[in-house]
Amino acid sequence: MSYKIAVLAGDGIGPEIVAQARKVIDAIAEKFDHQFEYTEALIGASAINVHGNPYPDETHELCMNSDAVLFGAIGDPKYDNDPNAKVRPEQGLLAMRQKLGLYANLRPLEPFKALLHKSPLKTELLEGVDFLCIRELTGGIYFGRPQGRSEDGQTAYDTCVYTAEEVERIVRLGFEFAGKRRKKLTVVDKANVLATSRLWREIAQKLEPEYPQIEVEYMFVDNAAMQIITWPKRFDVMVTENMFGDILTDEASVISGSLGMLPSASIGIHTSIFEPIHGSYPQAAGKNIANPCATVLSAAMMLDHAFGLKMEAALVRLAVEKSIEANFVTEDLAEGGKAFSTSEVGDWLVNFIKENSL
Repeated sequence: MSYKIAVLAGDGIGPEIVAQARKVIDAIAEKFDHQFEYTEALIGASAINVHGNPYPDETHELCMNSDAVLFGAIGDPKYDNDPNAKVRPEQGLLAMRQKLGLYANLRPLEPFKALLHKSPLKTELLEGVDFLCIRELTGGIYFGRPQGRSEDGQTAYDTCVYTAEEVERIVRLGFEFAGKRRKKLTVVDKANVLATSRLWREIAQKLEPEYPQIEVEYMFVDNAAMQIITWPKRFDVMVTENMFGDILTDEASVISGSLGMLPSASIGIHTSIFEPIHGSYPQAAGKNIANPCATVLSAAMMLDHAFGLKMEAALVRLAVEKSIEANFVTEDLAEGGKAFSTSEVGDWLVNFIKENSL
């Protein structure tokens, strides 16, 4: 089979970690006789530097005409430290999500046993943790209008906006994923305070009778933040709005032992995007020290969800697991031994794939 992959490496460590994911995909192609055609394009700060636009039209056209998008990271201190910048790298990410209709971000959390001791949580709290957070991605406060500041500059405002249609499609997706897993759905909101959250709860309750096999619970976001730390194994599928999902999944990342281990997929109307959840980590850019595993695991999600190559995806995940067990890891995971470079970890994963089968 032949597949077209748009490669948006982005900023910071993006090019380095995406390069390792491509090496792994190429090893899969060779082993299983697939063909992957890569086409690169700019996004984020790198696109601003060339085009003045963080998500150029040509990048969008490439994404639309590809079978999947492999994405690195965006962000640059040049823009982070300038509160008056009119154009920012992050605007490219938001534009990409909106134009591609990527309304759902899937963030699975299933820690590798070899990393449980790296988490700040007790091991007994982590054993058996396996949940999926589905974050709404194109609505809420990140996209709400009006947005801005008063004429005197002393008041700033953002608006959180959701339509019933936006809420129903993401909650329905949560029910469908729960049906494929352990049949439990947690709807996270702040319905005791926010009107948008009350809309979320109303629509979720309306949908409940259509999925009688699913156990549904409703949880305020502050309680959910506590439960992720005190009893994470209680969750199966969690669905929530944009900003809540952004915060909760970064909190949940500590369970895995490193932010550099968590993959994600953004799915919706058009081409799906597969990316690590961490940022551009500019302090490490060009140093060949960043952990590539989240990007490699995102590539595994791409093989599975976008292309239906489940065996290939499983072999990639096994390679990552075995690299951790062998302590062949980057500095964020190294303990008392040598820390290996980004590219060395990538090479190890490639060799494992070439020499092993499921």
